[in-house]
Amino acid sequence: MFGVLVVKVADLQPVTFNVYRRDGFVVMDGLLSPQECDQLRQRMAEIVDEMDVPDHCRITFSTDHDEQLKEQGNADYFITSGDKIRFFFEKGVFDDKGEFIVPKQRSINKIGHALHAYEPLYKKVTHSPKVQVTKKLGLVSPVILQGMYIFKQPGIGGEVTPHQDATFLYTEPLGRVMGLWIALEDATVNNGCLWFIPGSHNSGITRRMVRTHKGTLPLTDFVGREQQYDEDKFVAVPVKKGGVVLIHGEVVHRSAVNTSDDSRHVYTFHLMEAQDTRWSADNWLQPSEELPFPPLYTK
Repeated sequence: MFGVLVVKVADLQPVTFNVYRRDGFVVMDGLLSPQECDQLRQRMAEIVDEMDVPDHCRITFSTDHDEQLKEQGNADYFITSGDKIRFFFEKGVFDDKGEFIVPKQRSINKIGHALHAYEPLYKKVTHSPKVQVTKKLGLVSPVILQGMYIFKQPGIGGEVTPHQDATFLYTEPLGRVMGLWIALEDATVNNGCLWFIPGSHNSGITRRMVRTHKGTLPLTDFVGREQQYDEDKFVAVPVKKGGVVLIHGEVVHRSAVNTSDDSRHVYTFHLMEAQDTRWSADNWLQPSEELPFPPLYTK
């Protein structure tokens, strides 16, 4: 049976990073204090209370291959969100007229993709000295690609199908992207924690999301298909409030529908080692004049 190693951020040892390189992920407790988690959640509650999303921008977020093309692939609102803070909703939260049929605080799937740049509290956490444990993994010039808040709403928080982040965030060479997934509440098997296939980051990728030619629809398409994975190879990775999972860009992971009465709020952002790396111009996410990919290390 596979055992998930969990270490404390304050007690990092070289073996921690050996685990990351071997398995494609590692769990670390105590990146943020409970108070810091609560502050991030409170600020997000304020953002949701203040949100005003026009009807034509009420986009459902899905990781299903075909639904993703239908919803995000046809939506300029999605493809231009890299330098903005935008709202993406769960399925079934609007009526035929586009009005909410659930409280709007319970309607959101995620908010992204520039929280790390424009929201001071999230920017502070992203650039905090605690996060710079990435230096011990050999990241010399990491830049921040995107920042998101994921809600995993009670009872309706949608499934995230098996995928690799490099499908959406492709680099040459591969292996230059890392996700930091910070649990702002306990992430459990019941409320939709992540599941991984350990070691699956060593097999490359079989699918890419790419931009299509300008002026054509959909705005994005997939090249290749996600392969079928053996369910028995997935291992659950619960995370305590304030803990973080470091996620290799090619490791296969997923999460189930949240059928519990508890939410599973997460702040997550992705880094790319910029030194000797080419960011693909075909990726849906592109830096802009307003927001080039900012460096992680500010000093």
